[in-house]
Amino acid sequence: MSLYKRFLALAITLFMPATALADTATSHHPDGHAPLGVMGDHMHKQGEWMFSYRFMRMDMEGNRDGENDLSAAEVLAQGFMAAPLQMTTEMHMVGAMYAPTDDVTLMAMFPLIEKTMDHVNGMGREFTTETDGLGDLKVSAMFRWLDDPHRKLHFSIGLSLPTGSIDEKDVIPTPMGPRLVRLPYPMQLGSGTTDFISGITYNGLHGAWSWGAQASSVLRVEGENENGYALGNEGLLTAWAARRFNHNVSASLRLAAKRWGNIDGADPELNPNMVPTADPNRRAGKRIDLGLGVNLLGTGSVVGHRLALEWLEPVKEDLDGPQLKSDGMLLLGWQKAF
Repeated sequence: MSLYKRFLALAITLFMPATALADTATSHHPDGHAPLGVMGDHMHKQGEWMFSYRFMRMDMEGNRDGENDLSAAEVLAQGFMAAPLQMTTEMHMVGAMYAPTDDVTLMAMFPLIEKTMDHVNGMGREFTTETDGLGDLKVSAMFRWLDDPHRKLHFSIGLSLPTGSIDEKDVIPTPMGPRLVRLPYPMQLGSGTTDFISGITYNGLHGAWSWGAQASSVLRVEGENENGYALGNEGLLTAWAARRFNHNVSASLRLAAKRWGNIDGADPELNPNMVPTADPNRRAGKRIDLGLGVNLLGTGSVVGHRLALEWLEPVKEDLDGPQLKSDGMLLLGWQKAF
Protein backbone atom coordinates (compact mmCIF):
# COMPACT_ATOMS: atom_id res chain seq x y z
CA MET A 1 0.00 0.00 0.00
CA SER A 2 1.33 3.43 -0.94
CA LEU A 3 2.08 6.05 1.70
CA TYR A 4 -0.80 8.15 0.36
CA LYS A 5 -3.31 5.29 0.74
CA ARG A 6 -2.05 4.54 4.27
CA PHE A 7 -2.53 8.19 5.22
CA LEU A 8 -6.02 8.24 3.71
CA ALA A 9 -7.04 5.05 5.54
CA LEU A 10 -5.80 6.47 8.84
CA ALA A 11 -7.66 9.74 8.30
CA ILE A 12 -10.91 7.89 7.52
CA THR A 13 -10.53 5.82 10.70
CA LEU A 14 -9.79 8.78 12.95
CA PHE A 15 -12.63 10.95 11.66
CA MET A 16 -15.31 8.31 11.11
CA PRO A 17 -18.36 9.55 13.02
CA ALA A 18 -19.44 7.61 16.08
CA THR A 19 -22.91 7.04 14.57
CA ALA A 20 -21.25 4.65 12.11
CA LEU A 21 -20.29 2.37 15.01
CA ALA A 22 -22.57 -0.44 16.10
CA ASP A 23 -23.32 -1.26 19.74
CA THR A 24 -20.98 -4.22 19.84
CA ALA A 25 -18.99 -5.46 22.83
CA THR A 26 -17.60 -2.51 24.71
CA SER A 27 -14.09 -4.00 24.71
CA HIS A 28 -13.88 -2.85 21.07
CA HIS A 29 -14.64 0.77 21.98
CA PRO A 30 -12.28 3.38 23.44
CA ASP A 31 -14.94 3.97 26.11
CA GLY A 32 -15.19 0.24 26.85
CA HIS A 33 -13.20 1.13 29.97
CA ALA A 34 -14.17 3.79 32.49
CA PRO A 35 -12.09 6.96 32.98
CA LEU A 36 -8.59 6.06 34.08
CA GLY A 37 -9.03 6.97 37.74
CA VAL A 38 -11.75 4.34 38.23
CA MET A 39 -10.21 1.06 39.43
CA GLY A 40 -11.79 -2.34 38.80
CA ASP A 41 -14.25 -0.89 36.31
CA HIS A 42 -14.52 -3.83 33.89
CA MET A 43 -14.24 -7.62 33.64
CA HIS A 44 -12.77 -10.03 31.09
CA LYS A 45 -13.76 -13.18 29.23
CA GLN A 46 -12.47 -16.58 30.33
CA GLY A 47 -8.73 -17.00 29.77
CA GLU A 48 -8.03 -13.31 29.09
CA TRP A 49 -5.12 -11.45 30.69
CA MET A 50 -4.70 -7.70 30.91
CA PHE A 51 -1.62 -5.78 32.02
CA SER A 52 -1.63 -2.10 32.84
CA TYR A 53 0.56 0.77 33.96
CA ARG A 54 -0.68 3.94 35.62
CA PHE A 55 1.19 7.07 36.60
CA MET A 56 -0.48 9.33 39.16
CA ARG A 57 0.68 12.70 40.43
CA MET A 58 -1.25 14.49 43.16
CA ASP A 59 -0.33 17.99 44.30
CA MET A 60 -1.40 19.57 47.58
CA GLU A 61 -0.69 23.17 48.52
CA GLY A 62 -1.87 25.46 51.29
CA ASN A 63 -3.67 24.56 54.50
CA ARG A 64 -7.37 24.35 55.22
CA ASP A 65 -9.52 23.84 58.33
CA GLY A 66 -13.10 22.97 57.46
CA GLU A 67 -13.68 24.99 54.29
CA ASN A 68 -11.48 27.91 55.40
CA ASP A 69 -7.98 28.43 54.03
CA LEU A 70 -5.18 29.10 56.52
CA SER A 71 -1.79 30.70 55.97
CA ALA A 72 1.34 29.02 57.33
CA ALA A 73 1.54 31.80 59.95
CA GLU A 74 -2.00 30.99 61.12
CA VAL A 75 -1.09 27.30 61.44
CA LEU A 76 2.00 28.13 63.50
CA ALA A 77 -0.07 30.47 65.67
CA GLN A 78 -2.06 27.43 66.84
CA GLY A 79 1.04 26.27 68.70
CA PHE A 80 2.66 23.96 66.14
CA MET A 81 6.44 24.02 65.74
CA ALA A 82 6.18 23.59 61.95
CA ALA A 83 3.56 23.98 59.25
CA PRO A 84 3.31 22.01 55.99
CA LEU A 85 3.44 24.13 52.83
CA GLN A 86 2.94 21.70 49.99
CA MET A 87 3.11 18.00 49.17
CA THR A 88 3.63 16.00 45.97
CA THR A 89 2.77 12.32 45.67
CA GLU A 90 3.78 10.36 42.57
CA MET A 91 2.75 6.74 42.11
CA HIS A 92 3.71 4.19 39.47
CA MET A 93 1.21 1.34 39.55
CA VAL A 94 1.59 -1.93 37.64
CA GLY A 95 -1.57 -4.00 37.39
CA ALA A 96 -2.55 -7.46 36.21
CA MET A 97 -5.98 -8.97 35.59
CA TYR A 98 -6.92 -12.57 34.74
CA ALA A 99 -10.30 -14.19 34.17
CA PRO A 100 -10.46 -17.90 35.16
CA THR A 101 -14.13 -17.90 34.07
CA ASP A 102 -16.50 -15.53 32.27
CA ASP A 103 -18.02 -14.58 35.63
CA VAL A 104 -14.87 -14.05 37.72
CA THR A 105 -11.90 -11.72 37.09
CA LEU A 106 -8.91 -11.55 39.44
CA MET A 107 -6.89 -8.36 39.85
CA ALA A 108 -3.62 -7.33 41.52
CA MET A 109 -2.10 -3.83 41.78
CA PHE A 110 1.55 -3.13 42.69
CA PRO A 111 2.27 0.53 43.58
CA LEU A 112 5.64 2.31 43.81
CA ILE A 113 5.29 5.63 45.61
CA GLU A 114 7.36 8.81 45.96
CA LYS A 115 6.34 11.54 48.43
CA THR A 116 7.79 14.98 49.07
CA MET A 117 6.54 17.52 51.64
CA ASP A 118 7.80 21.07 52.19
CA HIS A 119 7.52 22.75 55.60
CA VAL A 120 8.34 25.97 57.39
CA ASN A 121 9.16 26.13 61.11
CA GLY A 122 8.56 28.85 63.67
CA MET A 123 11.96 30.42 62.92
CA GLY A 124 11.01 30.85 59.26
CA ARG A 125 13.32 28.08 58.07
CA GLU A 126 11.98 25.89 55.26
CA PHE A 127 12.82 22.19 54.97
CA THR A 128 11.73 19.16 52.94
CA THR A 129 11.08 15.53 53.84
CA GLU A 130 10.99 12.69 51.31
CA THR A 131 10.03 9.00 51.16
CA ASP A 132 9.86 6.43 48.39
CA GLY A 133 9.28 2.71 48.03
CA LEU A 134 6.67 0.00 47.62
CA GLY A 135 3.13 0.82 48.71
CA ASP A 136 0.40 -1.58 49.84
CA LEU A 137 -0.32 -4.45 47.41
CA LYS A 138 -4.00 -4.83 46.51
CA VAL A 139 -5.57 -8.12 45.40
CA SER A 140 -9.25 -8.57 44.60
CA ALA A 141 -11.82 -10.65 42.74
CA MET A 142 -14.67 -9.27 40.64
CA PHE A 143 -17.92 -11.19 40.14
CA ARG A 144 -20.28 -10.64 37.22
CA TRP A 145 -23.88 -9.90 38.17
CA LEU A 146 -25.40 -8.57 34.95
CA ASP A 147 -24.03 -8.66 31.41
CA ASP A 148 -25.91 -7.71 28.25
CA PRO A 149 -24.95 -5.53 25.26
CA HIS A 150 -26.13 -2.32 26.94
CA ARG A 151 -25.77 -2.91 30.69
CA LYS A 152 -23.13 -4.45 32.93
CA LEU A 153 -22.98 -4.80 36.69
CA HIS A 154 -20.35 -6.45 38.89
CA PHE A 155 -19.14 -6.37 42.47
CA SER A 156 -15.67 -6.86 43.91
CA ILE A 157 -14.09 -7.88 47.19
CA GLY A 158 -10.43 -7.99 48.12
CA LEU A 159 -7.61 -7.13 50.48
CA SER A 160 -5.05 -4.37 50.75
CA LEU A 161 -1.91 -6.04 52.11
CA PRO A 162 0.55 -4.14 54.36
CA THR A 163 3.59 -4.22 52.08
CA GLY A 164 4.19 -0.47 52.38
CA SER A 165 6.51 0.81 55.11
CA ILE A 166 5.15 2.67 58.16
CA ASP A 167 8.64 3.27 59.60
CA GLU A 168 9.91 5.91 57.16
CA LYS A 169 12.31 8.50 58.61
CA ASP A 170 14.08 11.62 57.43
CA VAL A 171 16.25 14.40 58.83
CA ILE A 172 14.58 17.62 60.05
CA PRO A 173 16.08 20.76 61.64
CA THR A 174 15.60 21.20 65.40
CA PRO A 175 16.95 23.72 67.96
CA MET A 176 19.51 21.02 68.88
CA GLY A 177 20.58 20.54 65.26
CA PRO A 178 19.53 18.11 62.49
CA ARG A 179 17.71 15.03 63.78
CA LEU A 180 16.54 11.78 62.18
CA VAL A 181 12.87 11.27 63.11
CA ARG A 182 9.85 9.11 62.24
CA LEU A 183 7.82 10.96 59.61
CA PRO A 184 4.12 11.81 60.14
CA TYR A 185 1.25 9.67 58.88
CA PRO A 186 0.78 11.16 55.37
CA MET A 187 4.46 10.56 54.55
CA GLN A 188 4.34 6.83 55.28
CA LEU A 189 4.02 4.43 52.34
CA GLY A 190 1.36 2.07 53.67
CA SER A 191 -1.32 1.52 56.28
CA GLY A 192 0.46 -1.19 58.27
CA THR A 193 -2.76 -3.24 58.39
CA THR A 194 -4.56 -5.77 56.23
CA ASP A 195 -7.61 -3.86 55.00
CA PHE A 196 -10.87 -5.04 53.40
CA ILE A 197 -11.70 -3.43 50.05
CA SER A 198 -15.00 -3.73 48.20
CA GLY A 199 -16.95 -2.13 45.40
CA ILE A 200 -19.89 -2.34 43.02
CA THR A 201 -19.76 -0.99 39.46
CA TYR A 202 -22.41 -0.32 36.82
CA ASN A 203 -21.75 0.43 33.14
CA GLY A 204 -24.25 1.44 30.46
CA LEU A 205 -23.92 1.89 26.69
CA HIS A 206 -26.19 3.30 23.99
CA GLY A 207 -24.98 4.49 20.61
CA ALA A 208 -22.04 6.85 20.96
CA TRP A 209 -22.66 7.39 24.68
CA SER A 210 -21.62 5.37 27.70
CA TRP A 211 -21.95 5.99 31.41
CA GLY A 212 -21.31 4.35 34.73
CA ALA A 213 -21.14 4.59 38.48
CA GLN A 214 -19.10 2.95 41.21
CA ALA A 215 -19.25 2.79 45.01
CA SER A 216 -16.15 1.50 46.82
CA SER A 217 -14.72 1.40 50.32
CA VAL A 218 -11.63 0.59 52.37
CA LEU A 219 -12.34 -0.78 55.86
CA ARG A 220 -9.56 -1.09 58.48
CA VAL A 221 -10.86 -4.37 59.92
CA GLU A 222 -7.59 -5.57 61.48
CA GLY A 223 -7.29 -2.90 64.16
CA GLU A 224 -4.07 -1.10 65.08
CA ASN A 225 -0.81 -1.75 63.28
CA GLU A 226 2.53 -2.47 64.97
CA ASN A 227 3.06 1.27 65.54
CA GLY A 228 -0.17 1.60 67.50
CA TYR A 229 -2.66 3.11 65.06
CA ALA A 230 -5.08 2.38 62.22
CA LEU A 231 -5.83 4.74 59.36
CA GLY A 232 -9.41 5.91 58.95
CA ASN A 233 -11.95 4.10 56.80
CA GLU A 234 -12.50 5.42 53.26
CA GLY A 235 -15.55 5.63 51.03
CA LEU A 236 -15.80 6.72 47.38
CA LEU A 237 -18.78 7.40 45.12
CA THR A 238 -18.13 8.25 41.48
CA ALA A 239 -20.20 8.60 38.31
CA TRP A 240 -19.21 9.39 34.74
CA ALA A 241 -20.43 9.84 31.18
CA ALA A 242 -18.37 9.39 28.02
CA ARG A 243 -18.84 10.33 24.35
CA ARG A 244 -17.26 8.19 21.64
CA PHE A 245 -16.17 10.20 18.61
CA ASN A 246 -14.92 7.31 16.44
CA HIS A 247 -13.30 3.88 16.68
CA ASN A 248 -10.28 5.32 18.47
CA VAL A 249 -11.19 8.27 20.68
CA SER A 250 -13.61 9.01 23.50
CA ALA A 251 -13.81 11.77 26.10
CA SER A 252 -15.33 11.58 29.57
CA LEU A 253 -16.63 13.76 32.38
CA ARG A 254 -16.66 12.39 35.93
CA LEU A 255 -17.67 13.42 39.46
CA ALA A 256 -15.99 11.73 42.43
CA ALA A 257 -16.96 12.20 46.09
CA LYS A 258 -14.53 10.81 48.68
CA ARG A 259 -14.73 10.68 52.46
CA TRP A 260 -12.09 9.45 54.92
CA GLY A 261 -11.91 9.22 58.69
CA ASN A 262 -9.48 10.21 61.41
CA ILE A 263 -6.79 7.85 62.63
CA ASP A 264 -7.55 5.50 65.52
CA GLY A 265 -4.75 5.30 68.07
CA ALA A 266 -1.42 7.09 67.67
CA ASP A 267 2.22 6.42 66.84
CA PRO A 268 4.11 7.03 70.13
CA GLU A 269 7.11 8.38 68.20
CA LEU A 270 5.06 11.25 66.75
CA ASN A 271 4.46 14.45 68.69
CA PRO A 272 1.05 15.89 67.65
CA ASN A 273 2.21 19.37 68.75
CA MET A 274 5.14 19.29 66.33
CA VAL A 275 3.17 19.54 63.06
CA PRO A 276 -0.52 19.05 62.14
CA THR A 277 0.31 15.97 60.03
CA ALA A 278 1.43 14.20 63.24
CA ASP A 279 -1.97 14.68 64.94
CA PRO A 280 -4.22 11.61 64.38
CA ASN A 281 -7.32 13.73 65.06
CA ARG A 282 -6.60 16.09 62.14
CA ARG A 283 -6.70 13.58 59.27
CA ALA A 284 -10.41 13.22 58.34
CA GLY A 285 -12.05 15.00 55.44
CA LYS A 286 -14.28 14.90 52.39
CA ARG A 287 -13.77 16.15 48.85
CA ILE A 288 -15.59 16.35 45.53
CA ASP A 289 -13.49 16.23 42.34
CA LEU A 290 -14.46 16.95 38.75
CA GLY A 291 -12.60 14.81 36.22
CA LEU A 292 -11.99 15.28 32.49
CA GLY A 293 -10.58 12.28 30.63
CA VAL A 294 -9.61 10.94 27.21
CA ASN A 295 -9.36 7.27 26.15
CA LEU A 296 -7.48 6.20 23.02
CA LEU A 297 -7.80 2.72 21.47
CA GLY A 298 -5.06 1.55 19.10
CA THR A 299 -5.62 -0.05 15.69
CA GLY A 300 -3.36 -1.59 13.09
CA SER A 301 0.09 -2.42 14.46
CA VAL A 302 -0.97 -1.24 17.95
CA VAL A 303 -4.39 -2.90 18.00
CA GLY A 304 -5.62 -3.63 21.51
CA HIS A 305 -3.34 -1.11 23.19
CA ARG A 306 -5.15 1.56 25.20
CA LEU A 307 -3.81 4.93 26.30
CA ALA A 308 -5.74 7.12 28.71
CA LEU A 309 -5.44 10.43 30.51
CA GLU A 310 -7.54 12.03 33.24
CA TRP A 311 -7.29 15.27 35.20
CA LEU A 312 -9.17 15.65 38.50
CA GLU A 313 -9.84 19.15 39.81
CA PRO A 314 -11.16 19.64 43.37
CA VAL A 315 -14.42 21.63 43.46
CA LYS A 316 -15.24 21.29 47.17
CA GLU A 317 -13.13 20.16 50.13
CA ASP A 318 -13.88 20.07 53.86
CA LEU A 319 -10.99 19.02 56.14
CA ASP A 320 -10.51 18.34 59.85
CA GLY A 321 -7.46 20.55 59.77
CA PRO A 322 -5.20 22.21 59.52
CA GLN A 323 -4.53 19.88 56.58
CA LEU A 324 -2.97 20.40 53.18
CA LYS A 325 -5.68 20.84 50.54
CA SER A 326 -5.76 19.19 47.13
CA ASP A 327 -4.45 21.12 44.14
CA GLY A 328 -5.41 18.53 41.51
CA MET A 329 -4.46 15.08 40.27
CA LEU A 330 -3.08 13.87 36.91
CA LEU A 331 -3.35 10.26 35.73
CA LEU A 332 -1.72 8.72 32.66
CA GLY A 333 -2.02 5.06 31.76
CA TRP A 334 -1.55 2.16 29.34
CA GLN A 335 -3.49 -1.11 29.12
CA LYS A 336 -3.23 -4.20 26.93
CA ALA A 337 -5.37 -7.35 26.97
CA PHE A 338 -4.27 -10.73 25.59
